[in-house]
Amino acid sequence: MRDAAIEQAILALLAERAPGKTICPSEVARALAGDAQAQWRPMMPAVRNAADRLAGEGRLQVLQRGHAVASAVQAVGPIRLARPAPPCTT
Repeated sequence: MRDAAIEQAILALLAERAPGKTICPSEVARALAGDAQAQWRPMMPAVRNAADRLAGEGRLQVLQRGHAVASAVQAVGPIRLARPAPPCTT
């Protein structure tokens, strides 16, 4: 699976969600696995790596327990992916 395809899948799933809603990286892996549902778990490291790249570009936020974390790869435990927070206008 190419990195660009994983990044596109992440962004597409986020675009389907209402503002303020998140996705689980496993949703991305399951969507990419398609009919081969037994194959989604091995895709998780690649999905987290892609999320890390997108977060580094400011295209998404990586959340853990509702708080932004620096790295999807270094986070231990469940994470969620969200659209980036809108800039403050105050």
